[in-house]
Amino acid sequence: MSKNYRILDLIRRNRTPLENHLIDGLIDGRVSRRDFVRHGSLLGLSLPMLGRIGMAAGFGAAPSLARAQGAPGATIRVGSSVPAAAIDPVTIADAGGLLVMQQVAEFLCIDGPDLVLKPALAESWKPNADGTVWTFTLRKGVKFHSGGEMKAEDVVASIDRLADPANSSNALSVFTGILQKGNTKKVDDYTVEFHLDAPNGNFPYMVSSDNYNAVIIPASYKGDYEKSFDGTGPFKLEKYTPKVGASFVRNEDYWGEKALPERTEFTFFTDIQPQILALQGGQIDIINQMPVLAGVGLLSDPNVDIISLKSVAHQQLHLRCDSDPFKDPRVRRAIALSIDRKKLVAGLMKGRAQEGNDSPFASAYPSTDTSVPQREQDIAQAKQLMEAAGAGKGFKVTLTTERYLEIPEYAQLVQNWVKEIGIELELNILDQGAYYGDAVFGKSNWLDSVMGITDYGHRGVPNVYLAAPLKSDGTWNAAHFKNKDYDQLATSYIAALDLEAQKATAGKIQKLLLEETPVIFGYFYDYLTATAKGVTGVQPTAMSQLFLEKASKA
Repeated sequence: MSKNYRILDLIRRNRTPLENHLIDGLIDGRVSRRDFVRHGSLLGLSLPMLGRIGMAAGFGAAPSLARAQGAPGATIRVGSSVPAAAIDPVTIADAGGLLVMQQVAEFLCIDGPDLVLKPALAESWKPNADGTVWTFTLRKGVKFHSGGEMKAEDVVASIDRLADPANSSNALSVFTGILQKGNTKKVDDYTVEFHLDAPNGNFPYMVSSDNYNAVIIPASYKGDYEKSFDGTGPFKLEKYTPKVGASFVRNEDYWGEKALPERTEFTFFTDIQPQILALQGGQIDIINQMPVLAGVGLLSDPNVDIISLKSVAHQQLHLRCDSDPFKDPRVRRAIALSIDRKKLVAGLMKGRAQEGNDSPFASAYPSTDTSVPQREQDIAQAKQLMEAAGAGKGFKVTLTTERYLEIPEYAQLVQNWVKEIGIELELNILDQGAYYGDAVFGKSNWLDSVMGITDYGHRGVPNVYLAAPLKSDGTWNAAHFKNKDYDQLATSYIAALDLEAQKATAGKIQKLLLEETPVIFGYFYDYLTATAKGVTGVQPTAMSQLFLEKASKA
């Protein structure tokens, strides 16, 4: 299709310089259509507007994501892990607890499987010129389950709780250094401004479903969420029994389209195998997250459908940079070169993953510099690096990790591969509670171990991965990596509003991390949800959320 410059000129008149720069990138081919839609949604351009610009730029109509509407009235039954602690939006951190909370409480915006942000409780958002202030316009007429309209003071109170260090919020890993308590400000009943500590080009993801604690609940909330389960969502709590399960019913006063299911039921399981048997036996309809290895039999089961989402979830293999035997980056690179990433993807993950290149920049991110060469297994070069570092005779070291998903099997593969370069690896595999400990330096096997493997869930942008585990002052810096050049580059990336500026800085970060290798990113795994045949309209996210308002049964 040809470009319609008259329409493009009309659209441009009301756009900011930043938005027009992105439009220019689409027109002259510097930015792909996929990246244009994703980054445009981040800047607050609506999906209809992005579609109009794409049409005028000669790309034709956007593909429809609409699905056939299923029959209403079903009871949808879900199997999930047991919540590890009391359900509290401020502190909850585990997949089981977050899944239950998300059934009743909503976010300002939703990060979809395509990394495109979609409006939810906020109708729109936009940055100021340098990305230090983001203004969100709230949806009108949204009611809490307890009664009363959701307004700006509820948003301010919800985010302030999360940003307050005194509350020990799980979301501090996102907000520390970005947004302080008191800097979320009410402009009027339906407008909120976020005044940031520094420019941030990806901020809307920090208050989206990407930050799973960032649900909006009443300003009056004082704790004990399990008694109310108050929120604005399409389902309301019917019953919650700790360690056993929960059920929800359709919210007839919902602000959007009413949910199709009449009820949803959640059964908690301590292990994946009973979930698989329950799905095969017809006791549940959905397994929220199915690990590849444990659920390999379901991948070819004709009575089961697999929803597979490309994600950036991964297992970080950290090497402690401040102590032997990993002080020398040549030793760290040698270990990275011993790993066969193609076998990790094809064998360990049964093809349900993408190779990692020892930085957080997965291929799914639009800002990733794909011109940086992929690191491959090279035993000869690894041995040369060991010799040059004075470690040619090898050494013994312990790898400490958690018993979760495929991590123990991954650790065994690493153990075998590093043996080829003279390293004798002893495995110390702990349950998750023992591994994470208090999750602070000095009181955590995770953060204090010389070498370890840690699970990191999906994020729509790499900001948290760039800061928490890799910056000198990072709260999750298990590698004890301290590099001023890296810190400056990470800060620059996070501040950039422009996609091309992000990509240019990303390339520099990718190359620096290949040289230093404080953390090995071997693969990024797909997020798998299993459903019984005939169950449709299920919308999982790689953050362990499950949107069921359009779910139905044949």
